[in-house]
This record gives sequence, C-alpha cells and structure tokens, in this order.
Amino acid sequence: MGLTKAEKFTKMQNELAAMAKALAHPARIAIVQYLIKSKSCICGDIVDELPLSQSTVSQHLNELKKVGLIKGDIEGPSVCYCIDEKKWLKAKKQLQVLFESLQATTCC
Repeated sequence: MGLTKAEKFTKMQNELAAMAKALAHPARIAIVQYLIKSKSCICGDIVDELPLSQSTVSQHLNELKKVGLIKGDIEGPSVCYCIDEKKWLKAKKQLQVLFESLQATTCC
C-alpha cells in the first residue's frame, strides 16, 4: 500500500479527508442518521436498527468516534453514543467552505 503523504497537506485537508472517509460507508451514514433522529445518547439500540452484527456495528462506531463525529460514554457494561455537536458543526463548516469555493466555470 502506498503512502498517503498526509504531512504534505494542510490540517484542514487531512481532517476533512478523515471525516469523509469515516462517513464513506452506508452503515455509518445509517448510524449517524439514527443518532440525529433520536436526539439523545443511545446505548444498545443501534444494533437493533441495522442489519449487522454487534461486532460490525462496534467497528463502524469506532471509526466515527475516531474522527470525533460521535462521542461515547461508558455506563456500566455498555457504551452510550451521541453526535458530537461541536465536531459536527466544524465538519459542516469545512464542507460548506469546500462546496462554496466553486465559482461558475466554462469548463467542459
């Protein structure tokens, strides 16, 4: 596997790429949508909402948590998850800047 040369890019470019990579799976999109819809911390219900095993859901949750889009608190034997609103708003702003940077063009 080739090197990404991440150090050659800005902090914002690396953060945005990591966030996009974390969201680049339909199960992770479904998890985020479920957390947004429920408007509270969710413990075991996520597995019931997806057609995936507990271990697979845990892997997807870990990827989202690693980039900070969700956060989790340990409560006894379970972990409760919710959207990290501060990180979510930062990601939204970064994506808006990227999408709004396109100016009208005459290219193909």
